[in-house]
Amino acid sequence: MAELSFAAFDADNHYYEAEDAFTRHLDPKMAKRTMQWAEIDGRKRLLVGGKVNRFIPNPTFDPVARPGCLDDYFRGKQSAKDIRAAFGELEPISPAYRDRDARVAMMDQQNLAGTIMFPTLGVGMESSLEHDQEAMLAAFRSFNRWIDDDWGLNFNDRIYGAAYITLANVDWAVEEMEWAVDNGVRVINMRASSVLGSDGARRSLGHPSHDRFWQKVHDAGILVAFHSGDSGYMFLSEYWGLGGEFESFRYSPLRSLLTHSPVSDAMASLLAEGVFDRFPNIRVATIENGSDWVRPLFKKLNKAYGQQQHAFSRHPHETFREHIWVSPYYEDDLFELRDMIGVDHMLFGSDFPHAEGLADPVSFIDDLDGFGADEIEKIMRSNGLSLVQPQG
Repeated sequence: MAELSFAAFDADNHYYEAEDAFTRHLDPKMAKRTMQWAEIDGRKRLLVGGKVNRFIPNPTFDPVARPGCLDDYFRGKQSAKDIRAAFGELEPISPAYRDRDARVAMMDQQNLAGTIMFPTLGVGMESSLEHDQEAMLAAFRSFNRWIDDDWGLNFNDRIYGAAYITLANVDWAVEEMEWAVDNGVRVINMRASSVLGSDGARRSLGHPSHDRFWQKVHDAGILVAFHSGDSGYMFLSEYWGLGGEFESFRYSPLRSLLTHSPVSDAMASLLAEGVFDRFPNIRVATIENGSDWVRPLFKKLNKAYGQQQHAFSRHPHETFREHIWVSPYYEDDLFELRDMIGVDHMLFGSDFPHAEGLADPVSFIDDLDGFGADEIEKIMRSNGLSLVQPQG
């Protein structure tokens, strides 16, 4: 275990969903249009909208990959022709991945003061259901109640379960925000993507039709997190002949080199369309999206501002540095990120217990060699703690 003189705050932890996560609070009449389990060729498979869903290879999560088993692969130190072989031997699921009391005990051993808890399966479901808005909204309403049941939107100021919100229907989003705030939510999780409305038109996150929702976020002063998942961008991969279905842990060299960046586009929408100007109490964190996208976006923002200053209240770099926090991958250029956005807006996230994360969450400190003690404390603890406190 890494040595740390204080208890850290991890901005990126995960649970493995119970098999009834989307259905426990679901109207049974919606079952066939949302999530079902079926045995196919002797294997338990997840059906979403009546189709086999491949977002997660084994959505029962038992057995499951060892935490951090792909560390060397994601650092570029290990080549893997067969990514599934790179996982090595799987292990029975730990109670701490599905039980919050067991997880808190594990966090005590890991020297974690608190964490934001994100879905594993849930971040891939909006794309799978957006063709059937009624079913999608029913599934995520049920899912949020399950999160509150099993993890808590705020469990003893240790675990902050992120409620999942979609803007596909603004009335639903406002209602769900009100429910979440009434139940103590500190973080909501959204998809980095445009939104398909009930009229069949796609709209950006910053579109004025979404302002009633952003007003609720502003008034509540809670954190908006954009965690990586299925953003719906697979149509771009399909354009290049790589297939249009998102499957975790299925990689190709070309796909990894294409330049589309959902999180960059999501932040661009919020910045260019003045969301932070209209609602200055909003704070945003990008989680498990790395930080390699920040410099290209800063370059584009600088050019856009130079060409169209009238469209911005101030330089968008300044707005970014005030309203957006970034959780980088441990293998990213952390010094470059510090120079661009400042250490006060950097977050430690381990992605525990995922295969691509860190087996020992606080070992993130090993990649902060060269940072000062005060800077390390901000990244590893105080920045994250401040974000789970409602603002204003």
